[in-house]
Amino acid sequence: MHFVDECRFRVEAGNGGDGAVAFRRERFIPYGGPSGGDGGKGGSVFLEADSGLATLYDFHRQAVYKAKRGENGQGQDCYGRAAEDLILRVPLGTVVLDGESRKPMGELVSLGQRLCVARGGRGGKGNKHFATSSDQAPRRAEPGGTGDARDLVLELKVMADVGLLGFPNVGKSTFVSAVSRARPKIAAYPFTTLVPHLGVVTLANQQSFVVADIPGLIGGASEGVGLGLRFLRHVERTRLLLHLVTLSPDPTRDPLTDYATVRQELKNFKPELLDRPELVVLSQADLPEVQEAYPELKAAFAERFGVELLLVSAATHFQLDELLLTILRALPKREAPPPPTSPESYKPDQY
Repeated sequence: MHFVDECRFRVEAGNGGDGAVAFRRERFIPYGGPSGGDGGKGGSVFLEADSGLATLYDFHRQAVYKAKRGENGQGQDCYGRAAEDLILRVPLGTVVLDGESRKPMGELVSLGQRLCVARGGRGGKGNKHFATSSDQAPRRAEPGGTGDARDLVLELKVMADVGLLGFPNVGKSTFVSAVSRARPKIAAYPFTTLVPHLGVVTLANQQSFVVADIPGLIGGASEGVGLGLRFLRHVERTRLLLHLVTLSPDPTRDPLTDYATVRQELKNFKPELLDRPELVVLSQADLPEVQEAYPELKAAFAERFGVELLLVSAATHFQLDELLLTILRALPKREAPPPPTSPESYKPDQY
């Protein structure tokens, strides 16, 4: 299945059923009067967060989603049946935007949370509601209301505790493979990771957290260079940033410059990300040249950025367990998720 983190489609709620024009004709009931029932309410369209989904791929196969209309009212005071709501399940972390104005309508970040994106039309009233002292046999009824219809844009921001950042080929995919069962592609060329990969890390004390392998960032990522612009938004929901740096064969690069470049791209994209808790790790410690350069780099990071540079090797698991415990201790507490949205709480002007 392809990873899709943005899609566009149209939703149309159902129209309400029409009210009925009818009169009583039962035996022994003279002047029976009007008996037209109301029409049923049209079905609304809801988005519901589902933890079993990880991509918006399914929405690429259909351009329009329509809820059913309500049934028309009938005689003998029979009301039309209300149509069932249409529930579209989306991954956790989905942001919903209005297709025309691009204005945010809401986001789904907790299991079972719902967002009404199109409200069904109300049912029309039957003629029995229009009887008066001067018009005891009204021959008019209301038509059903029109359901909402609008274009939507969905953007997926992965829900992870730790976001892996760094230039291509610094060992992010190897790290995720070593600490979880995720198996991202690993190769010795840039941009082997084309989509975010999530891995669940479980420690010996049964505590766990989720790590997201974000595709490699390079200079200019916030302006569309490389793959960074498309995937920078996936960093927004992480509680902690884990920067991986290492020695590069490119003579124009070094760990200090790489770290500063990634930080600048975060600032350009969303300055609040610079305040996110972070850890900086020198990876590929299995290489002799990396081990030799570590003491000098550690002192340089402390002097220039005021951060402690850690050392790890995902390939040999050198100091890997210690790093995972450090990550667990550094993770801030999760914020309480918002309560699920009920159909009654929906207001058409809430966005």
